[in-house]
This record gives sequence, structure tokens and C-alpha cells, in this order.
Amino acid sequence: MHTKERKTEIKTYNLCILGFGNVGRALARHLLAKREDLRNEYGIEWRVTGVATRRMGWIADPQGIDLEALLAGNVPPTQTEPRDVQEWLQAAQADVLFELTSTNPQTGQPAIDYMRTALELGAHVVTANKGPVVHAYVELEELAQRKGKRFLFEATVMAGAPIFSLYQNSLPATKLMRFRGLLNATSNVIINEMEQGKNFAEAVKRAQELGIAETDPSLDVDGWDATVKLCAIANVLMDVPLKLEEVQREGIRELQPAELQRARAAGTPYKQVATLERVGQDVVARVQTEQVEAGDPLAAVSPASMLAHMEMDIVPGGLTVTLHLPEDETAGPDATAYDVMADFIRAVSA
Repeated sequence: MHTKERKTEIKTYNLCILGFGNVGRALARHLLAKREDLRNEYGIEWRVTGVATRRMGWIADPQGIDLEALLAGNVPPTQTEPRDVQEWLQAAQADVLFELTSTNPQTGQPAIDYMRTALELGAHVVTANKGPVVHAYVELEELAQRKGKRFLFEATVMAGAPIFSLYQNSLPATKLMRFRGLLNATSNVIINEMEQGKNFAEAVKRAQELGIAETDPSLDVDGWDATVKLCAIANVLMDVPLKLEEVQREGIRELQPAELQRARAAGTPYKQVATLERVGQDVVARVQTEQVEAGDPLAAVSPASMLAHMEMDIVPGGLTVTLHLPEDETAGPDATAYDVMADFIRAVSA
């Protein structure tokens, strides 16, 4: 019987977490829960030496911060007085930056500057922030390669499903020709609620109760979230620098419950579908509501689940990845934080 070989050489990494909201806190819980597995199976030991948020400021201690105390709400006194991200990373002696601040879809800033600084200082960068992947992917990837570090971002699209790493690591020498998917769980849930008779406002409220819609749901319902994700996929997997304004974008505000109910009863439900398709050297991209046929994999996806279908130049039929969740469950910050932790393992194990 073959058993997995355990790592005997242990290396300790100094971790800095920029942004300690839901995802940052979930990451901290994952790191604590998996500490023994990381040590025994991957030879990874870690200590968090920096945490930074608007409320707490720049906290750094190269000897390590008590994560359990921090999760309990006890903010440690900083051993230094960093004034900006560079001083903070230097004071914390960072080996890895987890960049978990809110996405700015229009510019990717200030996260791009944070990541650039970390890479220049010789730290790996792992992020759940889509903005920098859309606006600075090539720059940050080239900088990471020059510095011998990794820039990883699995959590930015379909958290919990390894879209980027699966394609890049498992499908060498293929060319992604077409991508089609359901990338925004919030819109899926809202459409499902309206199929059951709720009006748009009531459906949005239900999505908020499930914890997947923000107080202002416009990024989801107007198609911006899926648009940003499509641009990230095009940049990384198609090597095409797709801009937000180049995506044909349509939201779901105009959908009516009666029409959604008729379509569902006919077996051709509406979905917010995100599509990329190569046309010569360019890519045609769109986010729009479509009626999908009963036999289409998109038709059977449960409300909060997501799906990605990728068609390559030399693989017949393509590959479908589904993040399946039972009704009334959502992936939430735990799935996003898992992707971040997995990227950390990939970064330091390369």
C-alpha cells in the first residue's frame, strides 16, 4: 500500500495579511486548523508577522502575532510604527503577502501598488482581489518571475473550484478557444427566487439574507462581477488583455417573474451567462441573460452553484467544472479563503 511521503525538512514562512475581513478571518481559521497538516505533509511552518486594516492600521511583529487572540478581537500592540505598506512588509520581514482588500474593478488600485511593492521586496503574493488580475496581470506576473516569486489568484474566480491552476497545470500545450459559464452566484439566486414568484426587490433581499449579496448589489445584478471575472480569465488563460469596456454587459434588473416562471416551466430557464470566444486574434466577450436548453449543463445548476465550461483546440468536447452547492447554501468566505491557502502551498512548494 502506497502512502504519501511526509516532508522531513521544515521551513518557516512569515505571513502578512492585508485586509482582515470575512476572508482574512476565514484564512486565519484555516491556517490554524491545518497547521499540523501543513507541517507534516508539506514541510510548511508559518507565523503571521503582519496584519493590516483601515481600523487596526499597520501591525507588524517579526516574532509572530497571536492569531487566536486576534480572531477573538484582541488587537496586539505593534512592535514598530510602519507608515505604509513598504515599511510594514519590511518590519514584518514578509515572505508571503495575502492581499485581501476590496476589489476596485475600474483600476485595480491601490492593490496593484501593494502587490508590486511586495514582489519588489521578495515576497510571494497571493490574492482574492480581481482588480489587479484584470489591470496588471502581465506586469505583476513578469515581476514575480524576475524576482523568483509567485503571483497567484485562484480565489478570484469561482472560489472553491481550481479554474486557473487546473487549466495551467493539467492542460499543457492547449489553447483555450471558448469559455462559457455561470460566474455570479448572486444573480443565480435572484433569478431562482423570482422563478418562485418573488419580485426583484424581494429576491435581492433573500440573496442578502443568504450572505452572498452586498447591501448595494449593483456589481452582481448589473453584470459587473461576471465581467471582471471574464477579463481575468481572458488575460490569464487566453493571453488577451481584455478590458472591461470591451465586454458586452447586460444585467438582470429587467427580468420579470412571470416570464422567468414560464421559461422554467418550459424547461428553458434564464441564466446570467458569461462567454468568451476567440475570433481570429481577438476575443468576443459578453455577459447576458440567456434562455438555456434543458440539456445544457447550465440549466441544471442549483441556485448558488457555479459552472465553467472550457473548450480547447485539441481536446474534443471540452472540460466542465462545477462548484455544486445544495440549495440555500453558499460558498462564502471559507471557500475563498481555502483557495488563498491552497495558493500559499503552491507558492512555497514550487
